[in-house]
Amino acid sequence: MVETVTRRKMDIEMHWQRLNCRFAQVERVFDDCMVEAKARLSSQGLVSYIEHAGFLGKLGRGPEPVLVYLEEAPVVASEVGEEALADLREFAHYLSTHTNFKAMVPFLQTSSAVARRLKTYKLFRQYIEVLRDMVEKTSVSVLGHHTTFPSPGLPDLLKQAPRLLIELSLEGFKNWVEYGINYYSTHPGRQIDYFSFQSPDAHAVMQRERHGTLLMDHERKLDSYMRGLWGDHDYLVPYSLAFDELRKPTPYYDDLGIRIPDVYDDDRGVKGIDRYRAALAHMAAHRRWSQKMVVDNWSPFQRLSVETFEDSRVEYLAMQRFPGLRKIFLALHPIPDEKALQLEDTSLINLRLAMVSRAILDPDYQYENADVREFVGRFFAEMESNGSKSEDMAMIALSFIGRTRKQSDALPNTYFDNTEVDYRDDNRHLWIYIEQGDDEETTFEHLDQKQQDNEELKGLPPRHYHEWDYNAAHYRPDWVSVYESLHPRGNAAKIDNLLAKHSALAKRLKAMLDMLKPQDKVRIRYQEEGSELDLDVAIRSLIDFKGGSQPDTRINMSHKTDGRDVAVMLLLDLSQSLNEKAEGCNQTILELSQEAVSLLSWAVDQVGDKFSIAGFHSDTRHNVRYFHMKGYNEPWNDEVKSRLAAMEAGFSTRMGGAMRHAGHYLKAQQADKKLMLILTDGEPADIDVDDDQLLIQDAKQAVKELGGDGIYSYCINLDPKADEYVADIFGKQYTIVDHVDRLPEKLPELFISLTK
Repeated sequence: MVETVTRRKMDIEMHWQRLNCRFAQVERVFDDCMVEAKARLSSQGLVSYIEHAGFLGKLGRGPEPVLVYLEEAPVVASEVGEEALADLREFAHYLSTHTNFKAMVPFLQTSSAVARRLKTYKLFRQYIEVLRDMVEKTSVSVLGHHTTFPSPGLPDLLKQAPRLLIELSLEGFKNWVEYGINYYSTHPGRQIDYFSFQSPDAHAVMQRERHGTLLMDHERKLDSYMRGLWGDHDYLVPYSLAFDELRKPTPYYDDLGIRIPDVYDDDRGVKGIDRYRAALAHMAAHRRWSQKMVVDNWSPFQRLSVETFEDSRVEYLAMQRFPGLRKIFLALHPIPDEKALQLEDTSLINLRLAMVSRAILDPDYQYENADVREFVGRFFAEMESNGSKSEDMAMIALSFIGRTRKQSDALPNTYFDNTEVDYRDDNRHLWIYIEQGDDEETTFEHLDQKQQDNEELKGLPPRHYHEWDYNAAHYRPDWVSVYESLHPRGNAAKIDNLLAKHSALAKRLKAMLDMLKPQDKVRIRYQEEGSELDLDVAIRSLIDFKGGSQPDTRINMSHKTDGRDVAVMLLLDLSQSLNEKAEGCNQTILELSQEAVSLLSWAVDQVGDKFSIAGFHSDTRHNVRYFHMKGYNEPWNDEVKSRLAAMEAGFSTRMGGAMRHAGHYLKAQQADKKLMLILTDGEPADIDVDDDQLLIQDAKQAVKELGGDGIYSYCINLDPKADEYVADIFGKQYTIVDHVDRLPEKLPELFISLTK
């Protein structure tokens, strides 16, 4: 035994001499590192391990790189292969010599976690190449000097890499990194925000590279689900399941909104969108039927039992109201194995409660446990009696714990298989703590007042749209946030006065509009049934009958109006520049636009076409405001006139996002011809965009997208310099109004010419 220990010490001493390192910090942990290395590495791998560690110790970067290498490299080698030992040393050296030495330690520290995700040497090598590509593209050289600054975002990327690779494939990881390189290589501060996951773009691009049903893609649909079925609404706040592996967060709601995962994969035959519906339905049921309870004197097991019975109670009520929920709940609820109750030295409290929950939900669930059977019966007896409340169900839950609790329930080895119902929330909303204890983070909470019946619901969540980047020739995902609302109201009489002011023009337009109206009726012949007899066909059929031939029975005819089927969207640029005075006129461009839009609306109403009016302006990509002034099904009345009367101008012109949002409504209309008229006084621009061409090219791309949806876009531009850019966006589909004071006359005439 003594000889073995002596040999082991000599062996470690030999490796220490070969390492040739004089750092005292390394010497203190070297013995432990060698024990780990010998357990994981071959003899040849051990030699390489020591050789590479020694090399890192001589780079002049202190003891930390070699310390981290000694700790992490054996795990990397055991996961992806011993050839990775050289790659670790080589890339760490590369970082040291390219002024990115501060990234050496994060690279080595996260290498084992990355290796566990990637599993193969080939993928690990590709991962390093992605990092190398980032270093080469984001390290900044000062023009005229030999100085090179390090890549600002690389240390943060390395810290995020293990978490990113949990959610993304290596290809998705590469795409995510390349996006940050392409857009932020010249903005160090923004680059750091992106790679440290402080930027909304980082989350948006990661969502694009992930699979499953994304919350951001279905936020409005789920919001409508809550409003329509439950008469409830709150902000849907996403959280990521990827970045909190230890705590494993579950859905919940509080004063700041409803928290649900940012992505749900299809699971157990249930689509991701239905998993969202199940989670929201469960929480909506709690919000409607649960009452808070003071729980200072309840043990954790008692609270767990109350949660389970209360979850079952609100789901029972929800399924009575919406029976279709049962199918989704049954598919997502685990089926616990009763045989596991025979296990010893294991806490089985979760298993017993899961059996109760499943038995309440599923009448076909087979179980024999007498206690479970008794309390399931008590549950249904309580629910069938009128007036069941949270407190009543809590009493049953506390009795269940008192009846079934065993000494083994306190053991650390807990049974979890098929017991976790992942669509249910964590029930934090149920508890009131009068005194804050050592293990409580929640202070006293007052009972929430019930929402009044006449209380208005909060505004709609934003709709996100992509934006085209002509430099990279692809879309920036979910780049623009469009907030929509009804335009405020003003005095409708103002619009009536404007129409009276232009009464002479209105008379002239009316003669032109009368020619656009459906005038004649067209016969539809050869009908089995119709409004009148078609004599020509009837006589011919009679001759055939007299001659012994089979007569044509289609001897009737009907009529239809020879009409037009047009849907029009009038989209108004309400940017700050409309407040300027029109050249050669005492009115502002906004006032002239208001007159023109009023006349055009009157004209379209005279023809009978479906039309809608909306205005927009923007204050960066995060805040594009879209104002509804008239809907397609709204009549031209004082309500609409009052919104037009309150037109105001401000901020900037991010045209592409507004056009896409207007197109979203226009393409849903049933019409043979769909026309979008854009009235603007300048080129697309916003305060967060430095490249003048970026928003012009995005608007051009939006015109192409609308054309693909069968929408004809036409621009009426009031900018005398519009020739420089408007053709790039709309091709030949535009008119420049040089004399803005003639806009009230020009706009209706233009509509007539486009739709005749």
